[in-house]
Amino acid sequence: MSKSLQEAIQALRRGAHELISEAELRSKLEFGKPLKIKAGFDPTAPDLHLGHTVLINKLRHFQELGHEIIFLIGDFTGLIGDPTGKNVTRPPLSPDEIAENARTYEEQIFKILDPDSTRVEFNSVWMNQMDAAGLIRLAAQHTVARMLERDDFGTRYRNQQPISIHEFIYPLVQGHDSVVLGADVELGGTDQKFNLLVGRELQKHAGQPPQVVLTMPLLEGLDGVQKMSKSLGNYVGITEPPEEMFGKIMSISDDLMWRWYQLLSMQPMARIDVYRQACAAGEENPRNVKLELAKEIVKRFHGDSSMHSAEKDFVSRFRRGEMPENMPEVELKADGSGLPLAQVLKFAQLTTSTSESLRMVKQGAVRIDGERVEDGHLEIPAGRTHVFQVGKRRFARVSVR
Repeated sequence: MSKSLQEAIQALRRGAHELISEAELRSKLEFGKPLKIKAGFDPTAPDLHLGHTVLINKLRHFQELGHEIIFLIGDFTGLIGDPTGKNVTRPPLSPDEIAENARTYEEQIFKILDPDSTRVEFNSVWMNQMDAAGLIRLAAQHTVARMLERDDFGTRYRNQQPISIHEFIYPLVQGHDSVVLGADVELGGTDQKFNLLVGRELQKHAGQPPQVVLTMPLLEGLDGVQKMSKSLGNYVGITEPPEEMFGKIMSISDDLMWRWYQLLSMQPMARIDVYRQACAAGEENPRNVKLELAKEIVKRFHGDSSMHSAEKDFVSRFRRGEMPENMPEVELKADGSGLPLAQVLKFAQLTTSTSESLRMVKQGAVRIDGERVEDGHLEIPAGRTHVFQVGKRRFARVSVR
């Protein structure tokens, strides 16, 4: 293998979880023709967050090597509802919700990707043309036994939880997308592995070379525990104001910072290793390294001027004592599914009583991960970690278990 080809594969493997297979990818790259690199995104929410950009960053890596990027918006599969990782049937979105969310995706992806070498496709284009007979023929290419090999389906079946027939259709449609597009490589999160492999099988059935599968890890959110999700409130949206984005990134733990560097930063791994070694040796303050990460990410989505403004705002608040360099780490145990915010603030010793907690919320003096809280009766679910702030100087990183 040539040095340049080996370097390309190493760059593409950076941060990846699994490559199926490296030999196949090497063979496709050696052919010398630009590859079709596919990644699908169902428009289930109006805004993309940093967790989505793990895949989009990898698409950019392929793009920089001269390959064609196919950003597939799953406006048809979004109507089905992706069952991946769900222990109950997921309700589909309405056509109007899908259309509006898809529009915002088109606007946001070019903050990372080059529009001149990116194809944006919608799978409704071909799926709306498929009749019932075509769908039956598609379904005939896979078995129920194979579907039940997927962890979430298998678990639900063993636990006698309902699995709707339409949920079996989802992996088939995703795989059929690869056939229609003639994908050479498909990217997805680790939770998408089964669906990506279905694409390989359907391509073989259609007489096409099977796509290479590259899975990327799921990015942990601000809590450092669960994957980043808007529904969990542990996300950083790429359209958030720069000051808010900067502050959220600076609130993550030092351990999580290295994970984010690996999956979100465009800096060379050699430079990141230097940062890590300097912090481990006590030669560098992790806060300064985290500051570089925040600057890089905010600049990517908001530009140089906004990045400098957000940095200045953060440093100013830090120097005024509004953001401590070290804050207490508190772990609280929930009796049920969570703890009321007022109790969390009291138990974390950010307030002296639940009544003071409610009063501070009413005064607009309480923030969670930098965002002002208006509901004093908010419940903090178990399994979350957040930075809580009361007033200008009281901070704690609290985990509810």
